[in-house]
Amino acid sequence: MSLRGVLLWIIGVVLMTVGLVIYRVSLARAPVPAAAAVGSFLPEQSIQSVPQSESATLPGRESIFADVAAAAGVQFTCRTGEESDFYTILESLGGGIGLLDYDGDGWLDLYCVGGGRFTSRTAHGIEGLPGRLYRNEGKLKFRDVTIAAGLEAATMYSHGATVLDWNQDGRPDLLLSGYGGLTLYCNEEGRRFRDVTREAGLTDARWSTSVAAADLWGRGQSDLFVCRYVDWSFARDPVCSLRGKSEGRDVCAPQNFAAVPSSIYSSDAGVYRDHWEQLKPATEGKALGVVIVDVNADARPDVYVANDASPNWLFINEGNGNFRECGQAVGAAMDDSGRYNGSMGVDASDFDGSGLASLWVTNFESELPALYRNTGTAGFAYASQSAGIGRLGGQNVGFGTSFLDYDNDGWEDLVFVNGHVVRYPVGADVRQKPVLLRNVERGGRRMYQDTTSSAGSWFQRAALGRGLATGDLDNDGWPDVVVSHSNSPVAILRNGGKAAQGAAAGRHWLGLQLQGRGHRPLAGATVMVQLNDRRVTRFIRGGGSYLSTGDSRLLVGLGEEQQVSSVTVQWPWGQQQQWTVPAVDRYWLLREGETEMLDAAGTPIGW
Repeated sequence: MSLRGVLLWIIGVVLMTVGLVIYRVSLARAPVPAAAAVGSFLPEQSIQSVPQSESATLPGRESIFADVAAAAGVQFTCRTGEESDFYTILESLGGGIGLLDYDGDGWLDLYCVGGGRFTSRTAHGIEGLPGRLYRNEGKLKFRDVTIAAGLEAATMYSHGATVLDWNQDGRPDLLLSGYGGLTLYCNEEGRRFRDVTREAGLTDARWSTSVAAADLWGRGQSDLFVCRYVDWSFARDPVCSLRGKSEGRDVCAPQNFAAVPSSIYSSDAGVYRDHWEQLKPATEGKALGVVIVDVNADARPDVYVANDASPNWLFINEGNGNFRECGQAVGAAMDDSGRYNGSMGVDASDFDGSGLASLWVTNFESELPALYRNTGTAGFAYASQSAGIGRLGGQNVGFGTSFLDYDNDGWEDLVFVNGHVVRYPVGADVRQKPVLLRNVERGGRRMYQDTTSSAGSWFQRAALGRGLATGDLDNDGWPDVVVSHSNSPVAILRNGGKAAQGAAAGRHWLGLQLQGRGHRPLAGATVMVQLNDRRVTRFIRGGGSYLSTGDSRLLVGLGEEQQVSSVTVQWPWGQQQQWTVPAVDRYWLLREGETEMLDAAGTPIGW
């Protein structure tokens, strides 16, 4: 064979090899039908949550959580309407969870947001779907009471569930947010809910996401921070192509839309007034998550907001109705490279024992979840790498999240759920696994260790996670988790506690239920529990997670400690109070201005 022939043969072999590789890659990355990608067309029974009996311990590992939703009688799915194949950014947000004791029997009830659907590419073709209210009847058994409670109507395409006391009567009310604005339901004597949206002046119909309630003005009333997202409608609905391809459609990124201003509402006897124009920050934001907490230990509730594709905000409450936005100035707005992230879920905790509230945010793919360590007067330090979060990589699209002490050792751990927002991501999965992180000590500092593999079989399954709320559903002193997914059923994750965690069998806990004078909102309160060798600090937060509301009570893990020296509460806008704790492993009611702890067994939660 001539030299030319040899060269032609080599070139042919190379071209055939390259062609085969390209063909295989195209198969691996080819767009799959939407139903296969997110399960929207699957029959309901084929995507049910794993029954408790199937949540077996992994071989050689402890199982921390078991999904008991089906056994508990909760079978509900938040719908996004993506089966219509309109590829709207609206369907990417999903829905949340609300935990509230609506009937005052001392057990946390469960509200699941319904979402929505599309019937046409018009404004009238965007329809809401009703949510579901489940009454907790004890022993992790729930009963659907939606119709009896007056919540069977769908007023809009819904996303968020916020629990608040709108009229200061001690009963938890329910505020829904979504595409179409807000809907406020007043709890009437623990039996039914009445729509009081217009009565409260909440008539702004712009796209709203997460909402947090607190006494922001120091007048004892339930003020609001309302997150708003982007200016989307079918009249402003560009066609966005698949990433890296000239053909094919996918959900558009938020950068294709203008931001919609959020709102800061003050309450005057239950009628709301928006102060955004006077208090708005210099940078706009596409707000998805909000938590209200006292970050600078001045006994005033501050507001931290997770913005998508824009810098996060931190509003410091200076009193007299003045809020100073300083997220970038204090180091809590961007990552360690100076870039803003696509932020969704948010929470706050004293994770390192400093006594100060550090901030936590879940972010988009190729970005780490952000842990901002509160350093005091110096502001915040980006601590994701130093705290071990960097080991997770940046493959997740994070949403609902919460600090929780799942093993009751006195240090707050972390949980968050994930799931993509587009149909055909490149280099990532649509469905993604949740993550459970344990707060551990390494080299004299607090870090997070990935314990997802030992968390139980539910944590090994990929899903489209969105809303997440934590709370003690069975009043056993061990925090449980409820998760809302897009287009697949809600999960109720029971914490196995002593039965499942081995070394945790000898651990103790303290449950605290705070009640402000006149039922004033308590977000911004700081609680300090003094043990023999250290002080444990916890915060009453408003909002938090993503589109969801968790248990209003505090659960404080005590480790091996069997007694508590004292509990001190710094009330928002008020004085400090100290109590002596009669016993542990039970819930106590602490009322502002009263000197004795009261037995909270059977006491209405939040009433």
